[in-house]
Amino acid sequence: MKQNNIISILKNNPIIPVATIDELSKVDEYYKTLVHQNINCIEITLRNDISWDAIQMFKKKYGSSFKVGVGTITSKNQIDKCKDIGVDFMVSPGYTPTLIDCFEESNIPFLPGISTPSEIIDGINKNLKYFKFFPANIFGGLKALITYQSVFKGIYFCPTGGLNSSNFDDYLNLSNVISVGGSWLLNE
Repeated sequence: MKQNNIISILKNNPIIPVATIDELSKVDEYYKTLVHQNINCIEITLRNDISWDAIQMFKKKYGSSFKVGVGTITSKNQIDKCKDIGVDFMVSPGYTPTLIDCFEESNIPFLPGISTPSEIIDGINKNLKYFKFFPANIFGGLKALITYQSVFKGIYFCPTGGLNSSNFDDYLNLSNVISVGGSWLLNE
């Protein structure tokens, strides 16, 4: 199954909130905020010292009704830790062939990041079909994804970076965008 069935996460969650949790008290706050918006998934980034604690807490408290993913994955050790915790999906800001192999072996759905056509082609050659387009606002945003529709048929994206409440629908309306990610649901 392609990318350990990441399609099920993406199709069932057209909006994936991205959170950097810097206080454990925010776990409950973010859960309540998202549930109130009918969102039942979250990508928690590995951007500070308490990230792993926040991921474990969120998974333990809300994992039965929420898809808990880990973002900013850059190493095999992080993938192994995700396996130990039992997260629902993993997201990387980029990728290497070695990282893709580790993702595949984990049996956890995963979404590698790309920002250029060469990276997309390299990913296609690794049998990848779904990508995080990051950071979307720096690498052409909507215009780039519109171009990619005709250039990369059958390839789908989850753009993140610069998306907000006023533009995310524009992205979701593209045929090659399967979901979007961003922090606006928790920060606006």
